[in-house]
Amino acid sequence: MDVAGTVAVVTGAGSGIGAALAQRFAAAGARAVVVSDRDGAAAERVAAEINGRAIQTDVTDEKAVASLVDSTLDEYGRIDLFCSNAGKMVGGGVEVDTRTWQDTFAVNVLAHVYAARAVVPPMLERGGGYLLNVVSAAGLLTTPGDAPYAVTKHAALALAEWLAITYGDQGIRVSAVCPLGVATPLLLDPLKDGHPAARLVAASGQILTPELVADAVIDGIGAEKFLILPHPEVAAFYAQKAADPDRWLAGVRRLAQQVDKPPATSD
Repeated sequence: MDVAGTVAVVTGAGSGIGAALAQRFAAAGARAVVVSDRDGAAAERVAAEINGRAIQTDVTDEKAVASLVDSTLDEYGRIDLFCSNAGKMVGGGVEVDTRTWQDTFAVNVLAHVYAARAVVPPMLERGGGYLLNVVSAAGLLTTPGDAPYAVTKHAALALAEWLAITYGDQGIRVSAVCPLGVATPLLLDPLKDGHPAARLVAASGQILTPELVADAVIDGIGAEKFLILPHPEVAAFYAQKAADPDRWLAGVRRLAQQVDKPPATSD
């Protein structure tokens, strides 16, 4: 896929990876970039930088997502590329309260479902389109210390796979972006607080800038690859997991134990 001349929609685009994607799509010659975020002011700032269109949207509200799609179609006549970029990290295990589990599922999974429900039918009518779902390496691997995040990111990847299988022969391409550590508030804020899951992610590989992730996305959708892995080491970890799950689990346990150890102090 060539981004030049396309109409692209990016959710969660007020900052982080979403903002970097919106900026990269505009730089690649997109005809129009719709910048969507629940923070309307943040969406306006990014849209102003790229001469895009800002639309405030809560992606956990299905009617709001449908309105985002309808508004874009009304203004531009089509959507070629829809980037569903959502993420919520909360920390904790099965003891996390049910409401938090539900809220995390709404952001990390249902937002992608709502996007597909709204945008796939008009894409099918036009003969094709592209769904770009920002997932996480947690969807391929895991995130010790954050059960809701790990579980919901696995579900998000499973949905992307299902969409690719179901609509791939009808002209709709699907990519799942699965980065490891990225320098966004989603990782950096918990890292400052010593969050175990964030510390483990930081210990697992290089922390990339959102701009480097956006560059990897451009390359990935250009090749129409299903899995876009900005961190190449994720592919090796995933292969190790598939080849010997027991050994992989033992290795992750050891890494988690090392991260959980308090830092050494000197007198």
